[in-house]
Amino acid sequence: MFRRVPFILAILLCITPLLFAEDGSEYEDHLEHMEGPFETPQEITATCLECHDAVGEEILKTQHWNWQGGAQGVGKRNMVNNFCIAISSNWGFCTPCHIGYGWENDDFDFSNTENIDCLVCHDATGAYNKHKGHSGMPDPSVDLVKAAQSVGKPVALQNCGSCHFKGGGGNGVKHGDLDESLLQASSELDVHIGGNGMNCTDCHTVNAHHILGAGPASMARNKNHIACIDCHDAEPHEKEKLNRHISAVACQTCHIPTFARGMPTKTWWDWSTAGQDIEVKKDEYGKPLYNKKKGSFKWEKNARPVYRWFNGGADYYRLGDKIDPQSIVTLNRLRGDVSEATAKIYPFKLMRGKQIYDTEHSRLIVPKLFDKEGKNSFWSSFDWNISSSEGMKSVGMEFSGSYDFIETELYVPIHHTVAPAKKAMKCHHCHHKSKGLLDWEALGYTGDPMANKGREKNELLK
Repeated sequence: MFRRVPFILAILLCITPLLFAEDGSEYEDHLEHMEGPFETPQEITATCLECHDAVGEEILKTQHWNWQGGAQGVGKRNMVNNFCIAISSNWGFCTPCHIGYGWENDDFDFSNTENIDCLVCHDATGAYNKHKGHSGMPDPSVDLVKAAQSVGKPVALQNCGSCHFKGGGGNGVKHGDLDESLLQASSELDVHIGGNGMNCTDCHTVNAHHILGAGPASMARNKNHIACIDCHDAEPHEKEKLNRHISAVACQTCHIPTFARGMPTKTWWDWSTAGQDIEVKKDEYGKPLYNKKKGSFKWEKNARPVYRWFNGGADYYRLGDKIDPQSIVTLNRLRGDVSEATAKIYPFKLMRGKQIYDTEHSRLIVPKLFDKEGKNSFWSSFDWNISSSEGMKSVGMEFSGSYDFIETELYVPIHHTVAPAKKAMKCHHCHHKSKGLLDWEALGYTGDPMANKGREKNELLK
């Protein structure tokens, strides 16, 4: 049996507000009573829940725990992407970024509060990390007692960044506006973090462990959404003409002129070349252009976003959906156009690549890429037939035995690394006769609305 906090001390800790420090930090004294030793990390969680008994039930209702239930009930648990493709059959490799312990197959118990990983968000040592490929369990190098005794409010970028910086399988791979360069951000890289000393939770506030966000899922569910004007004035500019943009242009569009300014981000991932013994070369940023397990890559730095109308909703590719083998497959088709009052022009990283599909059933395949025991996975056999058969079994679908690769695209929103005002885009960046960044016709106008009235929205730019 693991040691528990004495009953009287637990009562005092739960009811005495004086134990909070003046600066809002967590309890100063009680953590020293997390004596250990702890044979499993679940024992730490059970100890935490003795005082914080309501927290467990709160977390069970969050998207960080369920990885599902956002827009259209889609989440990491059932999405297909063009990074590591899908979670099913690959749980051990994907779930180290889950806020839980032991999610290694489809039987994971989402109702068991003792499987919640309190440390991944609340560790203050900076040394806590998950064991890669081991279903969310802590790395063997972690001192569990030290981590348990250190816990506090998750104010350090390392807490959030331990997962969000490494989405897609590595630092800076997925987002383009979230990577480890933010740990040492200058004001030029991010005016909020580097310029004003802000932290993730200054914007991403928490209510009953629901963390507010600005991605498609949270935008579609307004109660979870945050926006720039939550802090900034609805008319923040001195020039009225700029303020009139706000009804149709997202703040991020002008104030994040380029992404991946601190570190490069992956913009192309071709799975069709995986499994070959190809010489690994590096690009100008020192990034590998090939990996036998994953295929070929392209990386970009200081990249320009693509701009699209967006009302907060998207139509996601669902497992089993038919595809057109002659067309690029859009994995999250954005909702919104020039005619919608709620839509705005937002910046996105457009992630492109090639991934495997079933040529007979005309649907994307979920391959089994990883198995820590090395059984029937692509990374152990480099056989797409074996991995496709096993992966599709995990989602209850048949693999025909016939496959090819198809180009796909995924829109990744850009919200972070806001530049200082002096670096924001100027009028000529969009309204230039020959070098404007916006494709006005693709956005639904007959031309530049500054040059002609086009299909002006809300008297945009009049």
